[in-house]
Amino acid sequence: MASPIPSMGALRVLRQSIQPQIRQTTQVRHATLLRRPKRPYTFTQLVTLSDGSSFTLRTTNPQAVYKSAKDIRNSPLWNPSSQKLLNVEEDEAGKLAAFRAKFGRGWDAGAEKGKETEDHLMDLISGQGEKPAKPIDATKAPAKAPVTKK
Repeated sequence: MASPIPSMGALRVLRQSIQPQIRQTTQVRHATLLRRPKRPYTFTQLVTLSDGSSFTLRTTNPQAVYKSAKDIRNSPLWNPSSQKLLNVEEDEAGKLAAFRAKFGRGWDAGAEKGKETEDHLMDLISGQGEKPAKPIDATKAPAKAPVTKK
């Protein structure tokens, strides 16, 4: 004869009576979900330099074509030996002309009477444009050096 199957409530009571009365609980911390960082959408952009050369790149700027007015081809900082780029008066954007129209030419360095000298970037870097030092007069007493305490 088969034994009767106990009910779910009877099984629960039986299970609790078998387990010890003092339960040891351990805390469980499940791993948090690390989301993948979102990358912004990048557009393909055609960059045209001042000399007409162009290249494409991926950027977040949605502008399809970018025309550069100042770049490595026409900047004296990138090409200090180029005589064409050393002309300070060259004003492609018209900002210098607008400034002169508003404020006049009194601020110009070359406005002095006949004292226009050419200063080049390479002269400033190498120190060739320095003026010679004035000769020291031997009749004057030399300046005393400040006394330092040791």
